[in-house]
Amino acid sequence: MEGSFPAERVDFGPVIEFKNRFLARAWENYQAGAAPPLRSDFDAFRAQHAAWLDDFALFMALKDTQAGKSWLEWPAELLRRDSAALASARQQHAGRIGLHQFRQFLFFRQWRALKRYANGKGIRLIGDVPIFVSSDSADVWANPSLFLLDSRGRPTVVAGVPPDYFSATGQLWGNPLYNWQAAKDTGYAWWIARIKATLEQVDVIRLDHFRGFEAYWEVPADKPTAQIGRWVKGPGADLFETLRARLGGLPLIAEDLGLITPAVEALREQLHLPGMRILQFAFGGAPEHRFLPHNYEFNTVVYTGTHDNDTTRGWYNAITEKERDHLRRYVARDGSDVAWT
Repeated sequence: MEGSFPAERVDFGPVIEFKNRFLARAWENYQAGAAPPLRSDFDAFRAQHAAWLDDFALFMALKDTQAGKSWLEWPAELLRRDSAALASARQQHAGRIGLHQFRQFLFFRQWRALKRYANGKGIRLIGDVPIFVSSDSADVWANPSLFLLDSRGRPTVVAGVPPDYFSATGQLWGNPLYNWQAAKDTGYAWWIARIKATLEQVDVIRLDHFRGFEAYWEVPADKPTAQIGRWVKGPGADLFETLRARLGGLPLIAEDLGLITPAVEALREQLHLPGMRILQFAFGGAPEHRFLPHNYEFNTVVYTGTHDNDTTRGWYNAITEKERDHLRRYVARDGSDVAWT
């Protein structure tokens, strides 16, 4: 079970396999009677999170038995969630299902301890909720009516963004798009559950691709790029006011980067959500650049970079001498904590 890994980088595949072996051993030991004090906590966790955990654990167990294939390639009775087939699978794969539930239990248990410690030190945690989910996910498999799918479960239209100065063909993300009317008909129950589950792990959520809630780029699923598509209105304030009523507030940060229209800005302002600024974008343009700290608006959250950026050290090493000089003069004039406004 011992592993040897390089100190200078993370080789994620072998690390995941290494940890999975330990988790499997822990599950075997638990089933054999080890750690009896955990039993009541595990039972309570499964009951509290059954709304998502049952489908997720079953999905993962079936994926194990199907050699990791997408659920779109599973036998028809599992693909269409035939009740008799699912009941049989739950019985046949009870051990695997339990393992996946146990792994989630251990994660939540450890993360809650970390969150309590951080909160006790006055630190609040920010998490991330992507607007879209993967087609090959328990979310889509268990809730097909909430997505725009054909009779075989495949997306009819997919997510992306149109051509811009970054890409002549746009970005074809390929995620299935939501059936927003169906979501509204349920009172946005899936979204409420999703946000509530995330807020058990973090204190504030960065809501990815906020502009997609005002309007999103819809691409026919058979197109090879995002060049051909159309803008479609999203749920807008209706979703967020429902969330506010159910959550008692909106602890959200709106990711409003990229090409943002006045309608998107109006929605963010209507909801009183903070937007985002990226410090690494600030020092390559004119003094009125919106990412320069002296131009930040009230109710703004500043990041040094995002997942699309280099590390701050890597960024600094890569920029031009002119940009470095601009940064040095700015820091000398306005102070070193340029993002702390």
